[in-house]
Amino acid sequence: MKLALCRVWPRLRGCCAFHQTQRCALRSPNTGSVSDRLRELAAELVRENVDVIFATSSTEVEVARQATTTIPIVFSTHFDPVGIGHVSSLARPGGNITGLAALQTEFTGKALEMLTQVAPQVKKIGVLWSPTAPHSPVLQAIEIAGVKLGVSLQLTPVRTVEEFEGAFATMTKERVDAIFVVASSLTGRGRAAPMLLAELAMKHRLPSMFGYKASGRRRSHELLAKLHRAHSARR
Repeated sequence: MKLALCRVWPRLRGCCAFHQTQRCALRSPNTGSVSDRLRELAAELVRENVDVIFATSSTEVEVARQATTTIPIVFSTHFDPVGIGHVSSLARPGGNITGLAALQTEFTGKALEMLTQVAPQVKKIGVLWSPTAPHSPVLQAIEIAGVKLGVSLQLTPVRTVEEFEGAFATMTKERVDAIFVVASSLTGRGRAAPMLLAELAMKHRLPSMFGYKASGRRRSHELLAKLHRAHSARR
């Protein structure tokens, strides 16, 4: 998870009105509270008066937005920039924020439906999500899909990777039949976080759907099938 301050990346020179790269600074909150550290880094970047802030997800975009309304903010992915209010529209973002949209909100309901198709016996789904990310539209989409599919939901927030194991223990205690992991900078951080989530799903023998591609599409499908077999054997 990174905030990158650039004056200015060489790749931007061909499409933007920038002329010469002066410097590029990378800021990555690898320790401590992620949300607090991000706010500190964003403030630091604003003080450095950088030309562009590059944010890797909606989590970093929100922090950068709170820090500045004048420095351009470019995101590499965002689950719902219009729904969360970071841009006015995809065609005309307005303001100082733009980037590539993943439109996760639109696909969340379908993903939940796919999980129930793979494991049709599922009646209660644990939803793992990060409150440090602006997830309101996605959570609303999940709740609507849950009602439509006739399944109950156990919303379980996590703020650090260290909370993953406790969250799975809580969901297991609540007797969930499957896990749905909402994509965020926290749950998709590097390879370690997705792999830990996959290992915990295997440990608790729960079919799971992840909102990102952790180790390749084929391996993701194989993992989901294996979890389904394990869950079926548990019953």
